[in-house]
Amino acid sequence: MKGKSDRKAAAIEAMEEAGVVGTPSKAPIGRYRYWKRLEDSFTLVDVDVYSLEVRETLNDWPERGQREQKWMTCEEAALSVDEPGLASILQAFRG
Repeated sequence: MKGKSDRKAAAIEAMEEAGVVGTPSKAPIGRYRYWKRLEDSFTLVDVDVYSLEVRETLNDWPERGQREQKWMTCEEAALSVDEPGLASILQAFRG
């Protein structure tokens, strides 16, 4: 997000995609790379992952119709994601 720090952008994404509001970690807890599908091509993306200390969950958020909000352990989350790099970060996280 142009004009936003990476950690602020992570907090905004968490609110928009998952309906959670909180304070992101000051530094990334990990980084992974994946091929992102665009309309007519793919692009290689590096993703910095931040933890988020959740203060509030929202009943309504921008991507509510596209996502399911579900609390789970890091181990359960690691098993539910498609990206191996993200799964490794989630398995190693001890927040």
